Amino acid sequence: MSTAHKQIILGAFIPSAGIMGAGWRHPSAAADSFRDFEHFRWVAQTLEAARFHAVFFNDTVNVDTDLDVLAHGPNSVRWDPLVLLPALALSTQRIGLIATASTTYNEPYNLARKFANIDHLSGGRVGWNLVTSLGGGENFNRDAHVLHADRYDRAEEFYDVVTGLWDSWDDDAFIQDKASGRFLDTDKLHVLNHHGTHFQVRGPLNAARPVQGYPVIAQAGSSDAGRALATRAGELIFTAQHTVEQGQAFYAEIKQRAAALGRDPEHLKVLPGVSPIVGRTLEEAQARYDQQQALLDPPSFLRSISRFTSLGFDLSELPFDAVVPLPPEQFDTNTHKSRQKLVFDLIRRERPTVRQLFNKLTAGGHRILIGTPESIADDFQAWFEAGAADGFNVMFSGLHQGIGDFAEQVVPELQRRGLFRREYQGRTLRENLGLPFIANRRAGGRS
Repeated sequence: MSTAHKQIILGAFIPSAGIMGAGWRHPSAAADSFRDFEHFRWVAQTLEAARFHAVFFNDTVNVDTDLDVLAHGPNSVRWDPLVLLPALALSTQRIGLIATASTTYNEPYNLARKFANIDHLSGGRVGWNLVTSLGGGENFNRDAHVLHADRYDRAEEFYDVVTGLWDSWDDDAFIQDKASGRFLDTDKLHVLNHHGTHFQVRGPLNAARPVQGYPVIAQAGSSDAGRALATRAGELIFTAQHTVEQGQAFYAEIKQRAAALGRDPEHLKVLPGVSPIVGRTLEEAQARYDQQQALLDPPSFLRSISRFTSLGFDLSELPFDAVVPLPPEQFDTNTHKSRQKLVFDLIRRERPTVRQLFNKLTAGGHRILIGTPESIADDFQAWFEAGAADGFNVMFSGLHQGIGDFAEQVVPELQRRGLFRREYQGRTLRENLGLPFIANRRAGGRS
């Protein structure tokens, strides 16, 4: 793959709980980052000054019922990203703002309206991380979580309804002719009248068409159903790959599948997650990582990982230096299928001890990169030039030190190499990502 004239895309994963893992125990961590909006404002403005393309907020709609896990981590509460985004839209000018919102536990009309409004509020800088949720049925009139296949079937139709609602009005429908008294050209109104398996939505949407046509669609599914949805609808593809070879295989498959659907492969940007620990020397970076690891409570973390990946046994009950048993050959989960496969493959490939697996999974299964600005830039460049990534979803714990170090040290090194921009190219998120404006598919009478 030629990367001539191309540059790396940088997105930032920011935990909507404010801080991730045991970061809240770090001496530099603010006590109330989980509920203090100023924390999120500082993060967004710092990353905007570094010319990051976007900040991305995760979300869940339930709380882990393991009391020991709750006692030791910050994930019992979190901000609703669709509350954070409007406030950040007024606190920033150019950086993209991406919110996670579930297709399983929301309604299409509500989400279509919110994202359209926030796209206008931000001047066209919004993205939607389209997810099906890893749990939460108990909070939405259900006894259990919706099955994986059913979630993705609903998600496919949900996406069709939302985008159909965004096409309710032509971009120039609101003529506002004071002389004639005509506010709206009704010939440029399109009523959806959707009747499907999961939804009946008449429309039209009572919000003007988004500034970008559609907000940018991010998708993180790597299961078979997730890849199918990503290649049909996704524009930013978040993924977790541990080796360049894995990254190349995923990158090639996603681009090929998109081309087979008639999409331009360049309109899908693949961003593997990576958690960097930056130091002026490798020894300093390693010491910072070791300090963060020492703050974790291993038993509760290992229990959480065992459940999250449906491992079939409890890692916390094994000696810390014991080799992790091989996972079952036949496996399945109703939560995070792709992350389960990643962890199972890692165990089979590396045969780690419990301690080694513990150290590898503290970024949620994403790759951990410990190094200097130069060595981290070397790694990013190698993945980018090998055709394993269009950029990276940089997984920040929420600590200001880690965010500031990356912005002030790694970004300038990437810029020095010509791999990362020095200024924003445009006003909207699409312009800054090199993605096209999405034309109304029903304009001019088109269905």
